[in-house]
Amino acid sequence: MVSKFPAKATAAFCLITAGCFTSQANLLPFSDSPVSQGILRSSRAICTVAITVADYKYSLYGLPNDCDEYRRLLSEVHLRSAKRLLKLCEINKGFYVKAGQFVSSLRQIPKEYSLTLSSLQDQVVPYDFKVIKEVLVSNLGQDPSELFTWFNEQPIAAASIAQVHHAMLKDHQEVAIKVQYPGIEKKIKLDTRIMYSLSEFVAWFFPEFRFRWLVSEFTEAISLELDFVQEARNFETMSNNFRNNKVVRIPRIFWDLTTNQVLTMQFCHGHKVDDVVFLKGMKINPEKVAKKLLEVFAEMIFVHGFLHGDPHPGNILVSIEGQGGFSLVLLDHGICKKLDEVFRLEYCQLWKALILLDSRKIQHLAERFGVGKYYRYLPIIFSGRTIDSKSGIGKGMLVEEQKKLKQHLKALKMEDISSFMESLPSNFLIILRTDELLRSTVSKLDASKWVRLLTYGKYASLGLSPKSNPCSGLTSFALYTRLIGNIEYILLRLTIGVMNLVLWMEKLKRCLNKFYGKMSAAGKVNFEQKP
Repeated sequence: MVSKFPAKATAAFCLITAGCFTSQANLLPFSDSPVSQGILRSSRAICTVAITVADYKYSLYGLPNDCDEYRRLLSEVHLRSAKRLLKLCEINKGFYVKAGQFVSSLRQIPKEYSLTLSSLQDQVVPYDFKVIKEVLVSNLGQDPSELFTWFNEQPIAAASIAQVHHAMLKDHQEVAIKVQYPGIEKKIKLDTRIMYSLSEFVAWFFPEFRFRWLVSEFTEAISLELDFVQEARNFETMSNNFRNNKVVRIPRIFWDLTTNQVLTMQFCHGHKVDDVVFLKGMKINPEKVAKKLLEVFAEMIFVHGFLHGDPHPGNILVSIEGQGGFSLVLLDHGICKKLDEVFRLEYCQLWKALILLDSRKIQHLAERFGVGKYYRYLPIIFSGRTIDSKSGIGKGMLVEEQKKLKQHLKALKMEDISSFMESLPSNFLIILRTDELLRSTVSKLDASKWVRLLTYGKYASLGLSPKSNPCSGLTSFALYTRLIGNIEYILLRLTIGVMNLVLWMEKLKRCLNKFYGKMSAAGKVNFEQKP
């Protein structure tokens, strides 16, 4: 009977049947062996995807995707599916929690997923210390008691692939020790293979829903995090890049106590960068912290071309030590990316074009990035303006622009979003994710949108500076290129200078209005108190 159905209907029937069988696997008495646990995790994942595919397929069956009913039902299915994935991540733990955290930080997925999965950020249960101690002994060759004056068996932080302990060396130096969970690499290899297969299943049923780019990006990110020796090298590269920056602190690595599974670094005191209560309690201006944070990451992207790709608040601390009253401590350098030099320069050019709203240049660069078809959406993604905007940068869109944008977005299909994300180079994807995490933190610090836009514009101009990119030789072409580069650099700096002046004037206006309001209130009170 099943053979009479169309191919995809038959496949759906088989997949759902497989899902039903695998759901029963959860009731079977599995052993604790890695293979058995791998099968159990896989069965849950297959079951979840099977139900989700069926939900999308049949909840939206027969509806044209440009009608309001379709969009309403699609949002409902997104939310149901996100809750299923959340439950899967919570039960399977480890790799799945990391995957959920990764997905929740992306703006390019439906908001129902990002909001639902964001609850995974603080849901990691640490391993028992007996297990951690075995990893330490096997990697360092000695019992912790022989290497450290004291060692706190309770972790100060726990993530999906490792946890961190606080200890003191025999020479009285405080250290933080990051210990990788035993067997996690094998588990992740199995889970990533399954995730690839499931993404192919989804793409086959729904050609417009293609998430292989997301799986590839996540797989690359987590493979980087598993190599603690490479992470230690990233610490040193970042430390060298910011050696003259008095605001940035990078913990020092202890190489004699570092292996592929154990990373020992200098212990740094501080609070999460988005802890506004702490900042205000220490008389540290949150907006100033936001500005410095953006400057640090803008320098990474536009000038150094070496990026810390996981700047969530737990990886950035604010310390009260520092010349300006505070310093930023950058932790967890597992996901670091060396940007291609050509890409770095073109990304600087993109921000220059965004600041000046040079539509031709934006279109040209979009074609270079492989997304020429969608060039008009780049200003919306990065600066919140349409490509033909009449409003100033950092300001909201005009009503007419909002109406026009809604029409464009209604015309977009999931196929377009999938095509856009698949076409972007890997360098672009890690910048998008980093930028989204920074935006979230900056908004919590109550900083103006202007701050981010002006900071990026400033450092894009520095990245294009003739000093940063010297053109060797004294040929007429080299001299001409240098002259044009200087003129463009000066023009961009002048534009940013004017924008800074406008921002300063707006701040002054707010302060004067506030002062006038207080004076008026005081005058009114005095008038009422007179006999």
